[in-house]
Amino acid sequence: MALMPARVKHRKAQRGNRAGTAYRGATVAFGEYGLQALERAWVTMTQIEACRVALSRNMKRRGKLWIRIFPDKPVTKRPPETRMGKGKGNPELWVAVVRPGNVLFEMGGVTEVLARESLRLAASKLPIRTRFLKRR
Repeated sequence: MALMPARVKHRKAQRGNRAGTAYRGATVAFGEYGLQALERAWVTMTQIEACRVALSRNMKRRGKLWIRIFPDKPVTKRPPETRMGKGKGNPELWVAVVRPGNVLFEMGGVTEVLARESLRLAASKLPIRTRFLKRR
């Protein structure tokens, strides 16, 4: 199941601005433990899905998992060996814009040891540095 919006207002988007830190979505809000981004990146739908699979496999249907990011930005690509000046390419993949501070995943109803190990496995699927968070 590919993570992507059901419908969008505009089919193609500009690259936008990734600067700054996340203030919204920067604390553990739903579960007990979280995985927080320390770098900025575009996290693709396949990376998010790989993390989800790794987490749910390691949790073995214990506890609850929340995915706090959603890939709602289309990224376009041009066909290979195409000359300049023929317009913008077609949307190829969907990404979530992740800034430092964003909580990416949360889990609850599991022990801290299991949560740490599960989130460590998920973090290895991501292109950024992350850290483990505990609810205050």
